[in-house]
Formats: sequence, C-alpha cells, structure tokens
Amino acid sequence: MTTIKGPAVFLAQFLGTEPPFNDMRSICKWAVSLGFKGVQIPTWDSRCIDLQKAAESKTYADELKGLVNECGLEITELSTHLQGQLVAVNPAYDVLFDGFAPESVRNNPTARTAWAVQQLKYAAKASLNLGLNAHASFSGSLLWHTVYPWPQRPAGLVETAFKELGKRWLPILNVFDECGVDLCYEVHPGEDLHDGISYEMFLKSVNNHARACLLYDPSHFVLQCLDYLSYIDHYHQRIKMFHVKDAEFRPTGKQGVYGGYQSWIDRAGRFRSLGDGQVDFGGIFSKLAAYDYKGWAVLEWECCLKHPEVGAAEGAVFIKKHIIKVTERAFDDFAGSGADEELNKRLLGIDR
Repeated sequence: MTTIKGPAVFLAQFLGTEPPFNDMRSICKWAVSLGFKGVQIPTWDSRCIDLQKAAESKTYADELKGLVNECGLEITELSTHLQGQLVAVNPAYDVLFDGFAPESVRNNPTARTAWAVQQLKYAAKASLNLGLNAHASFSGSLLWHTVYPWPQRPAGLVETAFKELGKRWLPILNVFDECGVDLCYEVHPGEDLHDGISYEMFLKSVNNHARACLLYDPSHFVLQCLDYLSYIDHYHQRIKMFHVKDAEFRPTGKQGVYGGYQSWIDRAGRFRSLGDGQVDFGGIFSKLAAYDYKGWAVLEWECCLKHPEVGAAEGAVFIKKHIIKVTERAFDDFAGSGADEELNKRLLGIDR
C-alpha cells in the first residue's frame, strides 16, 4: 500500500486580482503558509502557466517547476477543464461556452473545437516536460440536454453521440499515451461522462484506452444520490486523481436533485467546505489507501457559504488529518509462528 500524497490545492477557485492571489509565486507562498504540499494548476490562466510554451520548451517547464519548488511545493497535475469542455459542445450551449475560448475562435464551433483539441495535446506534452503522470479534464457533452428526455430520445441517439465523442478523444488519448500521462476525466453533471455507466460507454467508444482514467470527486455523486464508496470498488484501477470536495443533499417537499432553477445557496444539493457537508471522507480515504491509490489528495474549494480563504485554511488541516499513513506490517505479526511449509502441512493434515 501507498500513503496518499497531500494536502494539495487546486488554484482555479482562488486566483484573483489582489495579492497574493494574482501571481504564481505569491499564491504558492500563500498555499505553503496554510500547510499545503502541492498545487494543481489551471492551464487556462496565464498568471499560472503558458501552456503552449510549457509543451514546446523544456527550459520554460523546468523554470516553472523550479519556481513552485522554491516556494516549498510540488506541481501535482495540470488541468484543462475549460478546454476539455470545448472538445464537444452541443449547439444549444454554443453561446454560453464561447466564453471559455479565445476571441479568435468564438462564433466558429469548428475552429473552437480544433483549438480545444490542440490545447489538450499541449497539455500532454507540458505534463511530460514537468514530470507529471496524470492530467485533469472534462469530456464535454453532446447529449446532456437529453439526460432526462422529453420528448423521448430517438433510437440510436446515445450510440451516435458516444461514437462521435470517442472519435474526438481517441487521438488526444494517443498523444497522452505517447507522453506517458493518464488523462483523468472528472465525472461531472453537464458532461457526457457524469456517472459510472456513461464512463463505461465512453470507454467502449475509445477501445478501453489505458489512458482514459478518472478524477474522483465524491461531491458530484452526493448530488446525484450515487453510492460514491461503491464507485471506488468498481473503478479504483482507473482512479488516478482525487478532488477532496464536500457536499450535502437535503431534499424538501418542494425540490430535489434538479434544484428548481435556484442559486447554489437555495438548492437542495449544495457544495460545502470540507467537514461541513455529508461526504464520508473517512470511508473514502480508507478505500483509496486499501486499493493503493498513488496520487494526491487535492482540495477543490467550492462552497456556497464559507469564505474561500477560511475554507482553504481548514481544508489543508482536514486533508492532512484524513491521510492514512499506511502500515508496513500486519498488526498481529507479533504472534506469528514463522514460515514453515512442513508445519503448514502438519496443520492441514496433508501427507500424513
């Protein structure tokens, strides 16, 4: 077994216009001051990284890694959540998702998709240059608007969508394979990969590609009423990343899973700071340790109530407390009688 690495923090939700959140060095020093050991970097934010440069220049990648290391941290993974979303966009969402793309490809879905695909390929090579072995992204979605269909979905619609999704992602996965990096999809509402069944359909569409792995985030499963502990039993071999994020689901006589179009604070399902929600993190850390998860435990802060800086400070302590330093020996070794094949045969009544 392996002791999980951490605590680490995903920087995306903390970046801002004021110090120390407006500069890579200063935000890293802030993270260290709270007790974090690693940072997960959002690649769409130029304050953190020039993704193309990191892919094309080992010198630049080494300089970025050196900056983070000088602050007392490691880079855990890179993230292309926003770019991954744009690999597959249903026309119903074109206007909303155009904001994730540079102005040069807006109002041009074909160019936007090509840009997103190239971004993912840059991410694979940048991860290689930084010495990373896992990467975070979204799958995008062609089907989400039909998740609870009315009218009913036409026959073959789901199969056609996943065939197309696989067609778009397979070349990207091959680049990640060439770079020795696992591409970890965050299974998430709004994505075509939003639960175990949809992930399995995607795996089939990419020929069970070895690099088509998972970012595990239990908060999204709480809001779906999915058994997030059993999920680990099913998919532990594919789980290569872990977002530590809490959530609660408190349905009423007026609303449930769909939230009644309310803002986050008024929904039955809400994201919360670590320890304020309903997620059984003791069970999660135990299962991941038992299955020999070798990655990082990364705080992703998204809370509708608590201030982010308070959530970060509490989150570092919370994760550190839950990481299990795994044992190197069995607790009852003291009572062992040693290895003796002849004794074993005698005890079993063999060869008498």
